[in-house]
Amino acid sequence: MKHNPKFIYPKSTRATVEGERHYDLGAAKLPSVTTILSATQPPEKAKALAAWKLRVGADEAARIVDNSATRGTAMHRIIESYLTGQYHLDLTDVGRNAHNMAQTIIKNGLDNKINEYYGIEATLYYPDLYAGTTDLVAQHIGQDSIIDFKQTNKPKKREWIEDYFVQIAAYAMAHDCVYGTTIKKCVVMMCDPNNLYQEFVIRDHEVKNYKHRFLRRLDEYYSKVK
Repeated sequence: MKHNPKFIYPKSTRATVEGERHYDLGAAKLPSVTTILSATQPPEKAKALAAWKLRVGADEAARIVDNSATRGTAMHRIIESYLTGQYHLDLTDVGRNAHNMAQTIIKNGLDNKINEYYGIEATLYYPDLYAGTTDLVAQHIGQDSIIDFKQTNKPKKREWIEDYFVQIAAYAMAHDCVYGTTIKKCVVMMCDPNNLYQEFVIRDHEVKNYKHRFLRRLDEYYSKVK
């Protein structure tokens, strides 16, 4: 797997504006894709989350969220180190679990499917509107793709993760705008603590449809902000 530096991705710093994550690209602070999606979350999804917190209790919910975030961060770091050849090792309990999950994604999602990549943890932005960081921009089975790695506490059905598709379609739209590409494929590579691998792909018209869905959420977000 080789690095092809055909696209030069900007360096940015993350900033907090009124409690929300933004990207500081110098000329402007742009809201992150995840900030936009969180602020425009459908009421039924917010109700389901509130019901789950009530069911398990606030302390247990916080513990699960914190553990998931820590495990996810460690998993991402291990995959990144594999791609760059630095081979990061985390010997904590969470780190060992994350290492196994990362190896599952590497074996099933990266090896033999990715022959070259353009950027890792690539900052992408749509001028004046939004920004974000995608885990990998690469050729996935010979086709330029936006790829995100996700940890999950339990296996997911496709219809449960539509916001992930909206998210990566937003990254594809930003990449196309700035670099003149036409990315028609986005991939979510997911693993749970039991090392069950799942891969979800959207292509062509699906990518276009999820771009439109993001644009509606973007419009809703800026309507709320203003």
